[in-house]
Amino acid sequence: MQRRGWLQLAAPLVATLLSLPTLVCAQTALKFQLDWRFEGPAALFLASQAKGYYKAAGLDVTLDAGNGSGGTVTRVASGVYDVGFADMAALMEFHANNPEAPNKPVAVLMVYNNTPAAVLALKKSGIKTPADLNGKKLGATGFDAGRKAFPIFAKANKVSGVTWTSMDPPLRETMLVRGDIDAITGFSFTSLLNLEARGVKAEDVVVMPYPAFGVKLYGNVIIASPKLIKENPAALKAFIGAFLKGAKEVMANPDAAIEYVKARDGIINVDLEKRRLRLAIDAVVASPDARAEGFGVVVPGRLALMASQVSDAFGTKTRVDPAAVWTDAFLPAKAELNILPPLKK
Repeated sequence: MQRRGWLQLAAPLVATLLSLPTLVCAQTALKFQLDWRFEGPAALFLASQAKGYYKAAGLDVTLDAGNGSGGTVTRVASGVYDVGFADMAALMEFHANNPEAPNKPVAVLMVYNNTPAAVLALKKSGIKTPADLNGKKLGATGFDAGRKAFPIFAKANKVSGVTWTSMDPPLRETMLVRGDIDAITGFSFTSLLNLEARGVKAEDVVVMPYPAFGVKLYGNVIIASPKLIKENPAALKAFIGAFLKGAKEVMANPDAAIEYVKARDGIINVDLEKRRLRLAIDAVVASPDARAEGFGVVVPGRLALMASQVSDAFGTKTRVDPAAVWTDAFLPAKAELNILPPLKK
């Protein structure tokens, strides 16, 4: 009788213990969208998924390709995605053009300390400096970050009289090679390699990166939905921590990381994407500005200047409020943000 009594008392405890593995292993589902296709730089995010770092942090992350930063911002705002990777200028534009929107995404981690936007031309055109762009015909997609920010570049370099030709993304570099336009805007590590794929040698291309010509705009950031920020801040912190772990490994060995990209898009040119990833790391992730300011963070004065420049260049309905587009509340300790590779000798 005494033994039966103990068994009756122990039964609820046993049932509770048996349920614990399910509770501990429960994963928080997060949907993440990139800014573009599965190309080299996507390895920064894919690594943590491939190596199980998101899962180890208690997250079940769905990671999808995108079709432009503007689309990523909109989809995170709509609640279709919880987090995303998008151009800071596109985020600012959304905020300022949708002041009444209830769910404006917020930037939580700076990844591209400098905008990858650049003007590219062929040397045979005679274009060597920004001054040579006066009166020329430029081409880009309507949503291209470099085209949207070109008024800032033009003002900084006294460029005027430019006319624009719009086209679908795959035609941009083709039209430059054919001579239909004089120059293009695009991400430096995207357009340069696209030109090479069309038979142009790198030494025959003039690249004018915006940061090298007085335009210190921030580039791509991790953005989060207000719903996630409010309802599950722990999951957002866990995502950032897991991302940092994978991104550090990618920057330490970028060539190997392209396997994660190939796993998502089996038809990529592996050698080309290795170069694209290395170019992106050197130009915008581990840039001199990123090393000086620290990975992941923003400088308030620089952010405020960018907000003003975007308001003017993009002709937004309201002025961009820098305090509304960025929060450092989810940044980990400084030591955890120390992920940039050593300087090359």
